[in-house]
Amino acid sequence: MTAAAIPQTNPRAGYIAHKTEIDAAWAKVMNAGSYILGPEVAAFETEFAAFVGQAHAIGVANGTDALTLALRGCGIGAGDVVITTSHTAGATIAAIELAGALPLFVDIDPVTFTLDPGALATALARPPAGVTRAAIRAVVPVHLYGQLADMPAIMAIAQRQDLLVIEDCAQAHGATLEGRAAGTWGLAAAFSFYPTKNLGAFGDGGAVVTGDAATAQRVRALREYGWRERYVSSEPKPGQGMNSRLDELQAAILRVKLPFLAADNARRAAIAAAYDRGLAAADVITPRRRPDAGHVYHQYVIRASQRDQLRQTLQAQGVGTLIHYPVPVHLQPAYHRRLPVAGTLEHTEEACRQILSLPMFPELTDAEVQRSVAAVTGARTARRSA
Repeated sequence: MTAAAIPQTNPRAGYIAHKTEIDAAWAKVMNAGSYILGPEVAAFETEFAAFVGQAHAIGVANGTDALTLALRGCGIGAGDVVITTSHTAGATIAAIELAGALPLFVDIDPVTFTLDPGALATALARPPAGVTRAAIRAVVPVHLYGQLADMPAIMAIAQRQDLLVIEDCAQAHGATLEGRAAGTWGLAAAFSFYPTKNLGAFGDGGAVVTGDAATAQRVRALREYGWRERYVSSEPKPGQGMNSRLDELQAAILRVKLPFLAADNARRAAIAAAYDRGLAAADVITPRRRPDAGHVYHQYVIRASQRDQLRQTLQAQGVGTLIHYPVPVHLQPAYHRRLPVAGTLEHTEEACRQILSLPMFPELTDAEVQRSVAAVTGARTARRSA
């Protein structure tokens, strides 16, 4: 009998694991008759803020909106330049542009795939043609694959250079560095609750977190047309207010899943450790964790010089993989030659040719992990004997 295929990710497994509680929460909302920004959203905002360790959380419609509103809430808009990386989901760049700002790409650290503080410093010292230093007002470090960017170094540069820091935490729910959580470093941070995230809804959802009361108040208004009083828009900048509200059904599901997030993250770390052991002698580079990092392994991403061949071999053996991300944003048709780049992005481009995400989700069994390991190590043996 052929073994069942192993998916790279499986949000349905998260539903099955907590089906009774989720079904009850869903029914409670449906019977209550309040579906937008009601008591479930309010309760989730309080609980998620406490989980992150911030004073305020504002539920919004999705992760892209969360980053857009975080930027707008911090005063970023037209005429501003925001530094970030090209090795990220396109949503990061879309959010910066939706806020009215201009993204400026810098390279990544080739070990952790996150924003290189040295590249940040260089971009500030020598901005590319068409970008003035005065226009650069913020940096968006992306906490990628479940690991924080080098926030001590980034924050030190930002403080010296008077830059706002807005964190992209879409892949870092519960991650820490030096004991400090993702979402607690910058003025504001954005989280996504897309179904495959470490804390995922069963639809779209997102949140802005901040420790600043004024920023929180502004984001709350901006997510609903700029209202501070119902039906009365008070936001003076055109196009800043929008309709981006977390619904009650998704908030109720997130409330069920939030208490299990720490255990789920621990399971992800255990799976990653098993991969590390099993692939130690394989012809791949396994993920490297920053010292003092609490990595939550949203993805387990290896590097392979013959990535595409390896992926085909794994697919033939029923092991699902994905590439996060196959084309750097600065080379995608919508952005190529339109947005500025500081220096070369050689590490970004090289990574995109080699990276491969192995199966990773909390419900992955030990046997499935070992099958995935065997497929990778077997592919290496097959190549050597060919």
